[in-house]
Amino acid sequence: MAGSAGRAAAAALLIQKQAALAAEGLSRYPQRADFSAEEAAQIKAHLGPWPRALEAAGLKPPRDDGFAARQKEKRIVSKRRRTAAKIAAKEKEKESSL
Repeated sequence: MAGSAGRAAAAALLIQKQAALAAEGLSRYPQRADFSAEEAAQIKAHLGPWPRALEAAGLKPPRDDGFAARQKEKRIVSKRRRTAAKIAAKEKEKESSL
């Protein structure tokens, strides 16, 4: 239960700071520098990296769903290139030894 209370408190800090910024006429997301070191640490501990924390608090739209798929595809392509290079090196070594 303490975990969900901590998440709620961290999200409340972000939401309150967003409201304060809006009252000042600023249209930006809360930044780490807007909080004390202890508050920023609490937010990051309960909500994760800063962009994910802003998403968890509902201040920022979630990042693109296709991000994970693109990253996975990049890893696959990279692995295939490395494997092909290893195979080519072995074949070249085999030919030179003959």
